[in-house]
Amino acid sequence: MLPFLKKKREVGAPPLVPAWHPNFRNFARLPDIKVVRTAFFVNGAAVSVALALLIYFGMQEWQIRGLHTQIDDWQRQIDRDKSGSDKAVAVYKKFQAEEAKITEVDNFVKSKPTVSNLILHLGQTLPTNIAYDGLDLRDNGLVLRLTVRGTSDAALGYATNYLEQLRADKKLAVFEEFSITTSTRNPTTGRLSVEMFFRIRGTPAKKP
Repeated sequence: MLPFLKKKREVGAPPLVPAWHPNFRNFARLPDIKVVRTAFFVNGAAVSVALALLIYFGMQEWQIRGLHTQIDDWQRQIDRDKSGSDKAVAVYKKFQAEEAKITEVDNFVKSKPTVSNLILHLGQTLPTNIAYDGLDLRDNGLVLRLTVRGTSDAALGYATNYLEQLRADKKLAVFEEFSITTSTRNPTTGRLSVEMFFRIRGTPAKKP
């Protein structure tokens, strides 16, 4: 009995196909019923980017202006202190020139041997046939005047040997270019007068 009733109900049911009707709506002209429109996001993003760029360039401009202000302050300080600095530089250059002169004199004085010590040393190394007549310590060297006993050849040999002895003397290392400048026979005494010259190291070579 139940299957019969169920089948009868299916026969009397309306058709499931919906009724067809034309759609005349123009979607382009229909109003936008969204709560938040898409244009709002686009415009908001554009405004945010513009504000970010404006802030960035504004900060850059502010920093550049601050740097220009500092540069102007420094330049004013330089202009203000320039005269004093120029005077200080001029004084320092003058000081350097004077210091160079003092150093040159000091080095020259230190390079020259002490006369007393030099005389004592030469007296201790003097051979028996030679006597000192004079000693002249000059700016560029030492002039030594001697009298040598013996014949002309022997006396000249004594003077030459003594010159080689002084050239090899380590205590006279401050000198260089040991040479005999003159040698003449004294007609009164018959002895040979000899003059020697020892140039101080580092001094220009010139005639004694």
